[in-house]
Amino acid sequence: MEKKQKAIILRKRGLSYSEILREVPVAKSTLSLWLRDVGLAKKQQQRITNKRILSARKGAEKRRNQRIEITKEIKNSSRKDIKEINEKDLWLIGISLHWAEGAKEKNGNSSGIIFSNSDLRMILIFIKWIESVFKIKKSELVYELYIHETANIKNAQNYWSKNISIPLNNIRTYLKKSKINTIRKNSDDDYYGLIRVRIKKSTNLNRMIDGWVDGVCEKLL
Repeated sequence: MEKKQKAIILRKRGLSYSEILREVPVAKSTLSLWLRDVGLAKKQQQRITNKRILSARKGAEKRRNQRIEITKEIKNSSRKDIKEINEKDLWLIGISLHWAEGAKEKNGNSSGIIFSNSDLRMILIFIKWIESVFKIKKSELVYELYIHETANIKNAQNYWSKNISIPLNNIRTYLKKSKINTIRKNSDDDYYGLIRVRIKKSTNLNRMIDGWVDGVCEKLL
């Protein structure tokens, strides 16, 4: 009975079953039977609740770190699958990017080359493709930033200017109005809007790209 009394005392202090079992080594079923009628004061109940919450948070953090580590290992392994990329590879990559995200001619309405995205890496690869395929310099392109008026606009302008390596005054900024009663997450300092890269007077170049896309489809479909 000495163990039972000790268990009851510890429970009244607000210890959880797992904590008591470390002090009183008995079967959990036995402990549950001993303590089923033991009431807890509000303070002790809160302690046990807080401990459960803390334990759940630690478990979630551990699982999160495991996911991050697994993701890192997979990405590091698959990155090695990409060897050298030659001009032909870049040419096909650019065609695919434009096919997915570039402006298209619709209903007979002409359109020049316009590529829009918020992913910096995609924008940089597309610019590299333009320089390689069409021999058009980065400084000759038109850059248009579309961003919500609630965002940190100056921060976004500096972000694109720095990472694309173009002067600030080369970026034309267009503000998007936010709807009333709409809760937006894109107002933080890590939101940089969408950048649009455009080539002036490039309708025929756009048609050329459409032809390349048709050629890809003919070979693969």
